[in-house]
Amino acid sequence: MTKKLYISLFTFLVTTLGFSQKKWSLEECVSYAIDHNLQVKNTSYAEDSGKETYRQSIRNLLPNVTGFSDYRYSEGLIEDPQTGVLVNNEFYSTSYSLRANIDVFQGFQKLNTIKASKFIYRATQEDVTQQKFLLAFRVMSAYYDIKFNEGLVANSLEQLELSQSNYNLVQKQVELGLMAKADLYEAESNLLGDKLLVTQNKNLLALSKLTLLQEMNLTEENNIELETSLDPISTELTEKASLDSIYRVAREFVPLVKAQDLRTKAAKKQMQATRGSLYPSLTVIASLNSGFSETNRDDNDMVIPFRQQLGDNFSRFVGAELNVPLSMGWANRSRVKQQKIAYLQAKNNLEIQEQELFQLLQQLVQTNEALKDEYQQSIKRMEAQELAFSIAQKQYEKGLINALDLFQAKNLYGVAQNENLQVGLRLKVNKSTIDFYSGLPIFNIN
Repeated sequence: MTKKLYISLFTFLVTTLGFSQKKWSLEECVSYAIDHNLQVKNTSYAEDSGKETYRQSIRNLLPNVTGFSDYRYSEGLIEDPQTGVLVNNEFYSTSYSLRANIDVFQGFQKLNTIKASKFIYRATQEDVTQQKFLLAFRVMSAYYDIKFNEGLVANSLEQLELSQSNYNLVQKQVELGLMAKADLYEAESNLLGDKLLVTQNKNLLALSKLTLLQEMNLTEENNIELETSLDPISTELTEKASLDSIYRVAREFVPLVKAQDLRTKAAKKQMQATRGSLYPSLTVIASLNSGFSETNRDDNDMVIPFRQQLGDNFSRFVGAELNVPLSMGWANRSRVKQQKIAYLQAKNNLEIQEQELFQLLQQLVQTNEALKDEYQQSIKRMEAQELAFSIAQKQYEKGLINALDLFQAKNLYGVAQNENLQVGLRLKVNKSTIDFYSGLPIFNIN
């Protein structure tokens, strides 16, 4: 019987460990979200479209080749295709041609269009990276929201345990006649309040987990467990003097700014391409032609065979076409002006993006210093409230203070714990954000 019990216990432990839920790290959450997020996938389609547009702009340098063939049945008074004389007859004829043209000069329109489409394609690549960065920050925010709510649940459970101990103590004191019934009611009220707080915090935790699951698009799960350990919170101040160096690094790799920079360069090339329409254009044209007609007959009035006619009627043509835009209602010049405005607008948008990036970094650095001061103060306040509650607990046990004073000390200690937790996690998120803009590998985006 004992052997069977051991075997059953071993099987249960193996099964439990084998099916225990995976614990996710922040990096794993970000990586999974990037692989499964629909918005990132949708942006990648725009990248594919930009890539094809760029490739086609290169293929536009190739000659345009077209083939043509027709078959005609004619009846009545009609022009003879061989003699050009009007005849009253019925016959059929067919013709074939192969035509090609290539643009020799168009004011460098195609070359500038190639460069513009390349810049736009690279901008769409940056758009995809930007979507990944935004998603990573949302996942990080949801991740630390869970950590915060887990801390709230832990703190409220600790408060509940203290309330339960106090309730049990008061109940015994009331039974011994050392305390009044009112003290028991007060202890019970505080206990029920802490139970409600535990329930509320657990609900907040469940909601924050749902938010993370939605950001990750983890549809097959309804719960997620995170790694219990977190890196220690750094308390080293980021000097304001380093703001310029952070901005210089961020300016070179932040996708939103890079994409706008590339679109500005594309707008400039598009303006130059549009300006090319003001210049003359030169096109080389060539064609091969042949045909067959029943009216083409020999000396014996027999229709010349199809193959022979194709050879006899074969012709070649090579020429050049020069197009000089003299006046088109100033339409070309108007398009140039419109494109110049678009270029200036793109430059202005780039300056806006750079300004917003600098202001964001200013806020992050300033907030980082403020949060570190708050975090240090919150630690001292929490330690002081813990000591005050410990003293109040001993005084209450000796009957030196009433239940209301004890519960107030306990609640102040709980508030201090929650404040320290909140400030600490805000500091961690803010510091991680600064590290990201400083070029450190915070997220495994690729």
